[in-house]
Amino acid sequence: MNFARGSGLIRGFKWEMPLLHNLPIKIIGHRGSPREEPENTLRSFRRALDLGAWGVELDVRLSRDGRLVVIHDPAVDRTTNGRGMVQDLTFAQLRELDAGRGEPIPALEEVVDLVRGRGGRLLVELKAPEAAGPLLRLFQKRRLFDDACLISFWHPVVKTLKEQEPRLQAGVLMVGCPVDPGAVARAAGADFLILNYAYVNRELADAVKAAGLKLIVWNIDEVDTLKFFLEFHPDAICTNRPGEIIDYLKSAGKFRLLPE
Repeated sequence: MNFARGSGLIRGFKWEMPLLHNLPIKIIGHRGSPREEPENTLRSFRRALDLGAWGVELDVRLSRDGRLVVIHDPAVDRTTNGRGMVQDLTFAQLRELDAGRGEPIPALEEVVDLVRGRGGRLLVELKAPEAAGPLLRLFQKRRLFDDACLISFWHPVVKTLKEQEPRLQAGVLMVGCPVDPGAVARAAGADFLILNYAYVNRELADAVKAAGLKLIVWNIDEVDTLKFFLEFHPDAICTNRPGEIIDYLKSAGKFRLLPE
């Protein structure tokens, strides 16, 4: 189940899933729809899917007792009414916290059930290397290879997990403009690149495609910025405002549909 270079899809992970609303590009809700709902909560992910997002991106860490929990920061202070480091709190303690509007910090399994049940796709960002083993076991136990992919800034961890489980589809995150994006992906055994929009230009986008890789650009939240990047034809865009971006794309008939 390796990435098929130049085939237009990733075998295993259902990249070829039909586009909603005849959109010209796949839209991924970054932490759900955090401009409207508390980030990385079931409420936020549900909202992104309601708005028509193709999938959602989420962040995974490990609780003190080894549970996979969905939260971005190493500490709970910013996004909940609690204090302390995620790794120092048990799952039960984390569940007692309010992550916004009465929402608890979700277990990864809960998000999987929600998004899978809605026919969406998951980009699971590994935030802490110590969560790698439990995350891989969850992929295997729940057979997530068609519905989810692993992404991370921890390129060596991506490489290790890909070696351990060839069915896993993975992408590497990067803030910067690499000289050879194909080499970056190959070094980690990655199937695609997730690049910060501030460093993506036409030359980089063309180089990614020439290497037979998929390109995801993050985070584009303004329509004027989106217009510029649509000219490069990335495969997907992450956004904190999936509703606004999707509404624009639905009304902008001048953009051709990307081939599947």
